[in-house]
Amino acid sequence: MSDKLIIFDTTLRDGEQSPGASMTRDEKLRIARQLERLRVDVIEAGFAAASPGDFEAVRTIASHIREATVCSLARANDRDISRAAEALKEAPRSRIHTFIATSELHMEKKLRMTREQVLEQARLAVRFARNLCPDIEFSPEDGYRSDPDFLCRVLEAVIEEGATTINVPDTVGYAIPELYGDFIRTLRERMPNSDKAVWSVHCHNDLGMAVANSLAGVKIGGARQVECTINGLGERAGNTSLEEVVMAVKTRRDYFGLDVGIDTSQIVPASRLVAQTTGFVVQPNKAVVGANAFAHASGIHQDGVLKARDTYEIMRAEDVGWSANKIVLGKLSGRNAFRQRLQELGVELESESELNAAFARFKDLADRKSEIFDEDIIALLGDESVTSEHEHYRLLSLAQRSETGERPCARVVFAAGEQEHHAESEGNGPVDASLKAIESKVRSGAELLLYSVNAITSGSTESQGEVTVRLQLGGRVVNGVGADPDIVIASAKAYLSALNKLHSQAERVAAQG
Repeated sequence: MSDKLIIFDTTLRDGEQSPGASMTRDEKLRIARQLERLRVDVIEAGFAAASPGDFEAVRTIASHIREATVCSLARANDRDISRAAEALKEAPRSRIHTFIATSELHMEKKLRMTREQVLEQARLAVRFARNLCPDIEFSPEDGYRSDPDFLCRVLEAVIEEGATTINVPDTVGYAIPELYGDFIRTLRERMPNSDKAVWSVHCHNDLGMAVANSLAGVKIGGARQVECTINGLGERAGNTSLEEVVMAVKTRRDYFGLDVGIDTSQIVPASRLVAQTTGFVVQPNKAVVGANAFAHASGIHQDGVLKARDTYEIMRAEDVGWSANKIVLGKLSGRNAFRQRLQELGVELESESELNAAFARFKDLADRKSEIFDEDIIALLGDESVTSEHEHYRLLSLAQRSETGERPCARVVFAAGEQEHHAESEGNGPVDASLKAIESKVRSGAELLLYSVNAITSGSTESQGEVTVRLQLGGRVVNGVGADPDIVIASAKAYLSALNKLHSQAERVAAQG
């Protein structure tokens, strides 16, 4: 049994299934590069057959990532598997992850297939995939709620056909740690060829036990791969948190006896990038990556930490990437310094024109904000989709007036394709007035589900504000994110960003959890 725990990151696939968390190709590539800096073992880049956009995202990531294995999800059919293989062909190391449901509930209600049909389709899918790629992962969807006898038949068969990794998902977050660990161990003990594959766990957090279940699958069940996401991002209550699993295994190596290849100093940068890209803000008391994770308010705790850090801290903040905010650039910084900092942050722009555009936005920000932090630069680049010429909606200018005793009003100028719109509106506040002005011309009819503001950096009223707007229209839910020192402008950017995603009409296909 290996003493290495494989970290399989599915932020770009399962994490993206959070309502409103869908990402563009460029955003996915930026996160994939950070995951490579984090040194995850496997990056599940997406579901290549889901849409042309997903295919292109997987293909792009496969052609840029050199160190990690790049993986694509595929349903257990030849079309999906062929698309995955085609998207992955430029990757130095690739994996096809195919799945089919095995629980009675899913087979009867969703697939409308018999046990024998499911068994045969699983066998044929892995056989077909193995001819296209040497690294094949198989998942029985809703595996934890499947009949163990039938599940053993399926898993034994797919290993015979060449599956190299067997993943047992708790798709609906129903498991309890001890029971889940025993379930994995029982499967492995009952199958004569179980040692021919790496066993993996994939848990959801519906009962708040995804990390505990995953670790039980490792310790009790003998799994040597954990499937997880940055910040625990994922549909419903989310997935297993990568940062929590990694730091649990590293901090309690005395118990787990396992090593991970993760560069933990890249955990917080990865967390910030995913949060700013998706608009899913990390709660302050989130383990490892929350703003309060290493803060001590109690006088007794403060006194203890000052005398000896390990009195109340079991991890060092700097080991996971926390550090004092550091000014990296200012208004006098040149292009080369800006380019160098982008490289240090793991950001690679594809052309000189993109660098020029990003540098122009940086100089504009530096004129309005004297201290520029790494988080500001990441937000600046995340804001690129709002200002780039290929987006349908683009903010051109905004003016607003808010005075005590008077009803606030706003004038907004924005582009919709090639057409320029001038809009005015009153509102309960300047933000309300600005968004109403935009909507008066767009007439999207979208329902506003969420409006939130988060300071990108702390400790100053000069900090940029990051605004997240979540819209729903016709069953689609999208997030828009905007950043600016002026909250009203950030709000307009976020609203237009969300409208752009609604306008894109990208197809989404629900996948295995």
